[in-house]
Amino acid sequence: MNFEPVLRFIACSDVHFNMDRDDEPQRFERGMTLAYRYAVGQSYRQLDAVYVVGDFTDCGSDAQMRRFRDSVTRSIRPETAVVLTAASHEFKCEDPENVFPRMKELFGQEPDIHRVINGFHFISITTDARNRVSDAQQAWLRRQLKEAAADDWKKPIFVFQHPHLSGTVYGSINWGEDDIIAILMDYPQVVDFSGHSHAPINDPRSVHQAYFSSFGTGSFSYFELDEFDKMYGTVPPDCRQCAQYLIVEADRDNRVRVLPFDVLSERFFNDGWLIERPWDPSSFRYTDDRRLTAEKPVFPDDAAFSCDYKDGKIVLRFGQAVGAERPDAYIAVIRGVTDGRIFAQKSVFSSYYLYEMPKEVAMKFEVDLPAGDYQVELTAVGFWNNRSDALVRRFTVVG
Repeated sequence: MNFEPVLRFIACSDVHFNMDRDDEPQRFERGMTLAYRYAVGQSYRQLDAVYVVGDFTDCGSDAQMRRFRDSVTRSIRPETAVVLTAASHEFKCEDPENVFPRMKELFGQEPDIHRVINGFHFISITTDARNRVSDAQQAWLRRQLKEAAADDWKKPIFVFQHPHLSGTVYGSINWGEDDIIAILMDYPQVVDFSGHSHAPINDPRSVHQAYFSSFGTGSFSYFELDEFDKMYGTVPPDCRQCAQYLIVEADRDNRVRVLPFDVLSERFFNDGWLIERPWDPSSFRYTDDRRLTAEKPVFPDDAAFSCDYKDGKIVLRFGQAVGAERPDAYIAVIRGVTDGRIFAQKSVFSSYYLYEMPKEVAMKFEVDLPAGDYQVELTAVGFWNNRSDALVRRFTVVG
């Protein structure tokens, strides 16, 4: 594909600068360095903007904002526009009424901003402490969208707000709001970016198209996922191995390419998602219909799978399933062989959000089994609830 950008920007969120950890500043600054390295290796060498979509600090205090400003000054060049939206964490400071004055003083920015970069319209809107958009802001957004569309209705309009739009990208079940959905629906050329959930950007559900296009922006701090059946809840044990953002490009034909980047491995997860005609929903390819054609994950014929039970504790170890997409998760069912009774059902994530997934997964949990014969049924689950055939192992508990 001949794609020659005339615009490039970063969309990111949930950086969570604080005064106690250095991981987030180091990852953020490294991420900016790597973005410039990528840009200078392309035919179009510019990084035009960095949009940070909320929760750039843990609590929005003066000290945290100053630390973030200093990091921005060190890592982002003067020719690159930096636009921030405040969000729920910014308002957790002791003086939330000073959040906007503080942003004005330190970053020279108003809460809501409409600017044009290289001929493309960018509209960012700050939500309140509850991640809501006021009636006045909604009216402002309508006016800005109308103005942008009047300029060229086939050009993508880039929109930014902290919470996901409910029912769109992965993470929007628990971390979404619906205040502006009805407004955006009139503008299919909108490409919306949101955060709040800390959901992985390499999850294929983190891009969604229906009436317009939506993308989740990940996190520089920790992962959280939008599934509630896991042994450890929504935050996995390896959650801190997290630093992701999107590099977004547009060309003269108004096509948009979104590239998901992993800072820790310094690699792109894939070749990116392409929006060929942002103004035309009939051309959208990242819709909910993807679940209808998704291939189920499979375990290789030589897949390793061990089961050890002792003193009421079971340990399962197995290799990862494979397929067109990474597996999302695994479900293990412990069942009595004789009567089919289920004694345990447990699920874990595959760690798909890490560029280098672990080759082996371990599940350890307690289950009280009387003497008898049992089998473990292990199933790999894809992102669309498409499930593999089960691997089965039998074991005996001696009384």
